[in-house]
Amino acid sequence: MTPQEEIAPLGDIPIEIEVELDRRVMTTREVLQLEEGSVLSTMRSAGENIDIYIGGVLCGSGEIVVIESTLGVRITDFRDD
Repeated sequence: MTPQEEIAPLGDIPIEIEVELDRRVMTTREVLQLEEGSVLSTMRSAGENIDIYIGGVLCGSGEIVVIESTLGVRITDFRDD
């Protein structure tokens, strides 16, 4: 039985997936000036590798992609250990 077949019964359980694009330090004043539609610049760009966390555990990696006007992550590797 493959690992996918073994966990198939858990398929409908929601889990939290996190991808971290960048981190930055901001002053309280800067945070208070944010509003809907504000843009935070990042030093990362399309094509760069990022980590993927599931339940707070590093589980794989991905690549930043831009499709039309949407930013996304293409999964490139999942850890199997």
